[in-house]
Amino acid sequence: MPSIKDRIIHGWNAFKGVEQYTPSYKDIGYSLRPDRPIFSRGNERSIVTSIFNRIALDVASVKINHIKNDKKGRFQQIIDDPLNERLTLSANLDQTGRAMIIDLVESMFDEGCVAVVPVDTSISPNESGSYDIESLRVGRIMEWYPDKVKVKLYNEKTAKKEEVILSKKFVSIIENPLYAIVNEPNSIYKRLIRKMNLLDVIDEQSGSGKLDIIIQLPYSLKSQTRKNEAENRRLELEAQLAGSKYGIGYIDATEHVTQLNRAADNNLMTQIEYLTRMLYSQLGITEEILKGTADESTMLNYYSRTIEPILDAITDEFKRKFLTKTARSQGHSIKYFRNPFKLVPLEKLADSSDKFIRNAVLSSNEIRSEMGFVPSDDPNADRLYNPNMPMDTQPQDFQNKNEIEEDYEDQNY
Repeated sequence: MPSIKDRIIHGWNAFKGVEQYTPSYKDIGYSLRPDRPIFSRGNERSIVTSIFNRIALDVASVKINHIKNDKKGRFQQIIDDPLNERLTLSANLDQTGRAMIIDLVESMFDEGCVAVVPVDTSISPNESGSYDIESLRVGRIMEWYPDKVKVKLYNEKTAKKEEVILSKKFVSIIENPLYAIVNEPNSIYKRLIRKMNLLDVIDEQSGSGKLDIIIQLPYSLKSQTRKNEAENRRLELEAQLAGSKYGIGYIDATEHVTQLNRAADNNLMTQIEYLTRMLYSQLGITEEILKGTADESTMLNYYSRTIEPILDAITDEFKRKFLTKTARSQGHSIKYFRNPFKLVPLEKLADSSDKFIRNAVLSSNEIRSEMGFVPSDDPNADRLYNPNMPMDTQPQDFQNKNEIEEDYEDQNY
């Protein structure tokens, strides 16, 4: 418990000194967050925005780590370094690692190809490939050059998006694996956007406040005199409705009114529903996935056809640009890990856990960690063994067997 003197000397309050700060002429304030991705090309007005956001959330829910493999290419450990911290905890001053991945995927679907730039590094990437990444940002590629790209990037020091020309050697350029479906000019997605824009035009016309009525007059309008009388009658009726407090007017007993403000009779909605189903099937997504009611097999198909190709594109490019050739030769890599128990129903979780423990795939504490329970203090909870077998000989047998197999493989490597 700190003393009163220590609290007076070292204490800090968030509101302390707030009146002393006066923004300079260089400081810029915004009512909305300026670094957020903004959808373009009409995407923000369509249902595909929810699809992009759903896919981005599912991609960001998978852990991406900087790891090290053993000599046989098997996962050995997670490297706790600045790059892994950028991917898992804090990507930059404004974004966490997960928020940066969401930004990346949403921008990738919107633009087709985006850049992930190491903004702050320990040394210049142009001088050496061995540098620590202190912040990462997602940027929009404005122009392409033979060995450089012009990137529109948010500068957190000026609170503005600025264009910079950077080398392709250290900028991760990630292309949408579903580019042909989403970003091609004649793709199903673009056709759906055009149809929905037409539907928006029809909705605006039907909701514009017009009456859309025709008045049948009790005489023929073949002569110009009769046409002038009809025009005067129309203007008189408009003046009645516009000047009335409740929009009430009157007509002659011989005049008839025909109302036309009904829904347009076309097959536009049918075409939109067809294109939506086609887009869902080509993206490997269903309405049940968006609603959260999809079963395990549907989710596995969605992850294998949609999520994993995106993760492969991200991790491969990060590995190619952010890891040197020497680091890759030493077993360093960028890898994603998906929780195998996330899609398992509760009634099957106990059976699956028993199989993993019994076959010495996972220990009891590893299972407890995935389920959100604290580790057990039992020493056997951290050992890989079959609890249904005798306890006195089994762990040593497993250990001797593994050591013999590893020695044999090392001799023949």
